[in-house]
Amino acid sequence: PRTMPIQSATFSNPVNAEIRRAAATGIYDIRGGGAKRRVPHFDDLLFLGASMSRYPLEGYREKCETSVTLGSRFAKKPIHLDIPITVAGMSFGALSG
Repeated sequence: PRTMPIQSATFSNPVNAEIRRAAATGIYDIRGGGAKRRVPHFDDLLFLGASMSRYPLEGYREKCETSVTLGSRFAKKPIHLDIPITVAGMSFGALSG
């Protein structure tokens, strides 16, 4: 005989229903839990121009070089970036939630 599920003090009714559905079918949803802390945003970036180049001798007349080359020692085709900003790949779980 089936019994009625009791109200859980830990999980809400929708979560309990999802647990029962996954247990009955053997299929569960794969989903990310999201970030546990506030995720940095592009507005949070601070660029210190003085640390990106040598100290300019003539104030603002000299060019501040921001280009960077990745893999210049061992790569067959090194990557040259005019602006050293890269967006790294992230897992689906880290992005969802």
